[in-house]
Amino acid sequence: MNMKYVVVGLGSMGKRRIRLLKQVRPEARIMGVDSMEDRRESAAREYEIEVVASLEEALECGDIVFVSTSPLSHSSIINQALQKGCHVFTELNLVQQGYEENIALANQKGCVLFLSSTFLYRKELQHLRENVEHSNNAYVYHVGQYLPDWHPWESYKDFFVADKRTNGCRELLAIELPWLCECFGDVVNYHVVKSKKSQLDLPYPDTYQIILEHENGNSGVICVDILARKAIRSLEVLHENYHYFWKGTPDSFMKYDVESKQLVNISCYEAYENDPRYSENIVENAYMDEIIAYLEEIEHGTQALYSFEKDLKILNLIDHLEEE
Repeated sequence: MNMKYVVVGLGSMGKRRIRLLKQVRPEARIMGVDSMEDRRESAAREYEIEVVASLEEALECGDIVFVSTSPLSHSSIINQALQKGCHVFTELNLVQQGYEENIALANQKGCVLFLSSTFLYRKELQHLRENVEHSNNAYVYHVGQYLPDWHPWESYKDFFVADKRTNGCRELLAIELPWLCECFGDVVNYHVVKSKKSQLDLPYPDTYQIILEHENGNSGVICVDILARKAIRSLEVLHENYHYFWKGTPDSFMKYDVESKQLVNISCYEAYENDPRYSENIVENAYMDEIIAYLEEIEHGTQALYSFEKDLKILNLIDHLEEE
């Protein structure tokens, strides 16, 4: 398929999508779009792609679009791309703006509307979903990293996590809740404790402890924060037949063998890649796998693991958790 790919937003995530797309489709014709000249120049130099400042110009010759701008800009860009008949991949939206309109427009135009949910593509979490019992699981999960360390190359006040509508804790919940609900079922009850413990100049809490009750008798505690000075992702899943442990890295996924009474490593990857600019628990393989899933949905109609319809339920849940 002789398609033209357009990546809108040439910050860190847009560059990641370009780099991985070039690995998946080395022959791909890619155009990058960004209003900032320094980002355009950097992307053109690093990846040898065509770059423009105008979204309208790019969409005139594009077929497959990746939206990697800040979340509050997504809805308008998605709509413009769909109006042109382009397939659209978007990073986390974090707000519900334009969902119903863009879902309807994608159906009308016969376009794929693909929403990133990277952790659904982590091999460790896919193993969990396939191997845990349907009911009576308990889990404890802590995810956190000090917000200024998320993008150490810029001030935390200069990107979307400074905005209460797209805040850092909300992003962590939007990353984690899709796979938790896929694994343990829809949330039927919850209790929230939230607080502001740092001196960061932010208009929202920086720490959440949340008890979630899922259907089928599953329950757990998820702690998310933008306070942890050492990035942490720590999961335990408990059941009378097993006990899983995971520290967020491919080599830390383990299961307690009840017969030998020893921890046994579970290997889910033949090889994996890390970007040294990010925490060691960020694995590039999952980002690549969801790009592949996007292209497979376009070319073969393969059903994606996530959707705007599912995300509406997650965003509604996050709204309630923030209001609690």
